[in-house]
Amino acid sequence: MKPARMISGFMTVGFWTLMSRILGFLRDILMASFLGTGPVAEAFLIAFSLPNMFRRFFAEGAFNMAFVPMFSKKLERGEDPCTFARDAFSGLGGILIVFSLVAHLLMPWLVIAMASGFIGDERFDLAVLYGRIAFPYILFISLSALLAGVLNASGRFAAAAAAPVFLNVVFVAAMLGADALGWPIGLTLAWAVPVSGIVQLAIVWVAASRIGFRLVPKRPRMTPDLKRLLIIAAPAALAGGVVQVNLLVGRQVASHFEGAVAWLAYADRLYQLPLGVVGIAIGVVLLPELSRRLGANDADGSRDALSRAGEISMALTIPAAVALVVIPTPLISVLFERGAFDADDTAATAVAVAIYGLGLPGFVLQKLLQPVFFAREDTKRPFYYAVVSMVINAAIAIGLAPFIGFWAAALATTVAGWFMVLLLALGARRYGTVARFDARFWGRVWRVVLAALLMGGALFGVQIVITPMFGTEGFGVLGLVILIGSGIVSYFGIGHLIGAFRIGDFRSALRR
Repeated sequence: MKPARMISGFMTVGFWTLMSRILGFLRDILMASFLGTGPVAEAFLIAFSLPNMFRRFFAEGAFNMAFVPMFSKKLERGEDPCTFARDAFSGLGGILIVFSLVAHLLMPWLVIAMASGFIGDERFDLAVLYGRIAFPYILFISLSALLAGVLNASGRFAAAAAAPVFLNVVFVAAMLGADALGWPIGLTLAWAVPVSGIVQLAIVWVAASRIGFRLVPKRPRMTPDLKRLLIIAAPAALAGGVVQVNLLVGRQVASHFEGAVAWLAYADRLYQLPLGVVGIAIGVVLLPELSRRLGANDADGSRDALSRAGEISMALTIPAAVALVVIPTPLISVLFERGAFDADDTAATAVAVAIYGLGLPGFVLQKLLQPVFFAREDTKRPFYYAVVSMVINAAIAIGLAPFIGFWAAALATTVAGWFMVLLLALGARRYGTVARFDARFWGRVWRVVLAALLMGGALFGVQIVITPMFGTEGFGVLGLVILIGSGIVSYFGIGHLIGAFRIGDFRSALRR
């Protein structure tokens, strides 16, 4: 895959991820309006986070990081990739069916592990009920992630990227329907979770079948390839477990502050927009690309692919991070402040958004650097680095919570994220120059930083100028559009002028 073609794949994934995130905002706007930050909202957010946490552990965090490189190399060499994919599909499905049944029985203890601050009030019973309904989602979405890996390794990105859109379609329809019919919104949302998983699985299964990978599950069997897959996946699973411990620590800290679970969740949604559109999209495209190039012994192509992915991701991520730090309050106010979500909720959430914004480039760099290891089937070193990150995260979150409150959880996530980047960058040096960014990347990235900082100054100035125009009622949609528009124009204008990027690069990628 040529770099321009790789960037085209990134644009495809990024577009559909953006659509998903936009619908996700609509979902969260409705949830904030209907439920605010009350007990039903917090109980549902914890219940929904349970299958998502284990999904990242089983599918995206471990199984797929081992599966995609092996599958890509078999596909490149013509070594019966379909049989390997079918065996992996059956094995993963068998494990998750058993795991879902066990989780159903242990749900009260899982909720305690996630949010011990819920014990003794109505949030606990609601979270257990919602969790039991929602948990089967892990089976459907994990199998969807494996099929997405098959599609991505085959260069077919659209269906896998579009499938998550339907999660938010189902959620929005569920809330609007529940409101119209008088159903309890929290319970309706819980049932919408597994339904959305089935829809997503159906979409990617059909897409994979159309390109010759019709994966019909059968009785799992331990083949030599599957055994090797599990050996490679084990350290990645442990690393995924460490990452989930970081999230768990954050939620535990937040659960002891009323409303904080929801504040962090809404802040997370905002910084996940650029992270999903840029970081996750780059990672999805880059891992199979590096795996194929390594399989073909193309060292120069590997470095070029890594560097071009780094260029475009930093060109889009750094200005987004600056915007989250400079204008978090207008963003939160316009998106969420209505109904049960009031001005105090906006103020608390905005601080968390700004802290997450400081870590956003680090989170994206992790998505860039981890494929360097995974493409070489090296899952042990990322695990060791993740353990260090976990210790740093826990020390900051737990240690500072008594002094700065729930913000300690967001600060811990950001600091630990940057430490993880440092460790990954140092560890990648063992692979030589092939695993390092080239001179063109370094020549452009400092210009990107300069353009983004100047954009931040422009945003701050425009915010001061237009605030009196909108009175005490807040910016509203028009004010936010003016702010964001001024940021986009100033950043791309300055960036193009000082050579941070070429507008033509984006234009040619979009044409492809």
